[in-house]
Amino acid sequence: MRRYDLDWLRVIVFALLIFYHVGMFFVPWGWHVKNNIIYDWLRWPMLFLNQWRLPILFVISGMGTYYALGKRSMGKFMWERFLRLGIPLVAGMILIVPPQVYFERLAEGQFTGSYWQYFTSVAFDGVYPEGNLSWHHLWFLPYLLVFSWILAPLFVFLRRHQTLFIDWVKRLIQKTWGIYAFVIPLYFVESLVEPFFPVTHALVDDWFNFIFSIILFFYGFTLIATEDVFWQALTKVKSKAIILGIVGFASQAFIWLFLEDGYVVHFTEAFLKVMNIWSWILVLFAYAAQYLNKPSKGLAYSNRAVYPFYILHQTVTVVIGYYLMDLRWGFLPKAFVLVVGTFGISWLIYDLIILRIPVMHPLFGLKSKNKKSM
Repeated sequence: MRRYDLDWLRVIVFALLIFYHVGMFFVPWGWHVKNNIIYDWLRWPMLFLNQWRLPILFVISGMGTYYALGKRSMGKFMWERFLRLGIPLVAGMILIVPPQVYFERLAEGQFTGSYWQYFTSVAFDGVYPEGNLSWHHLWFLPYLLVFSWILAPLFVFLRRHQTLFIDWVKRLIQKTWGIYAFVIPLYFVESLVEPFFPVTHALVDDWFNFIFSIILFFYGFTLIATEDVFWQALTKVKSKAIILGIVGFASQAFIWLFLEDGYVVHFTEAFLKVMNIWSWILVLFAYAAQYLNKPSKGLAYSNRAVYPFYILHQTVTVVIGYYLMDLRWGFLPKAFVLVVGTFGISWLIYDLIILRIPVMHPLFGLKSKNKKSM
């Protein structure tokens, strides 16, 4: 049975990604183009959103992998992952990402001239940030592809055999706090690996992000394999998870504002962070299962559109942001133009161009309509 709540969550979280990248234009953290006025208060909702928005996508992707392997051989699955993730990645790096780097170079005074001059001369010289070749926001795709290939043999075994491991997970999460045992591996990675490997999104040297994310991907597959046991566990724990999530983030904010770095602070903050991440993931799954597990025409359209929107959106945001950055407008007018412009232009490109030209479908990860999205 198809889980429409997972489709809704995927659409909602990717929509939040657009708001998040619009926020990056205004906050103190580095980004590709920056507004002429920085709003420090905005970092608080951004910090809250940032902790769980990508982790839940890796969990959802692991769940989708469980369903995908139900009707495919391992070889076919790995080939389809390449078509679905690898081809859009390459196409995006050639067609979609270069304008982002171009406008960043313009904003920083590192290049002058037209986009055509940039694209035909230096767009693919060297690797970003020293050079210009990059996958930027598309970094999620190579990670997901590598995770799928690495774990495919294990997933096939777990999918086709009733294993002691899945039975053990079922017994574990039936206990009141059992589902929080999944925090333990995340805590060790957060506390012991993160200090030595800052997030780079470069795949080859991004050990903390790689390990943390592949664990979440594995969790998604494992939890969905327990079938109804997982959803029943969510019903029992959701109210507790909300409280733990609120306390976890509030406690982190207290540490950031009032405490100095040290070993005790580091290990405490790491624990609070993973508790916060896992709690909000559980909350979102629980309430989506309660209220969103039903089909609709809007969901069918959005679920198909979400992948092209993901590929397109940041380039649209950066281009609009470049022309807004020095205007003497307030936060609300600029944020409104960025949000509406990003959604609107992405939709126009998707609906009027991509959908109507079948040869473009594989470049943006679109399957034919007679195939269900995974």
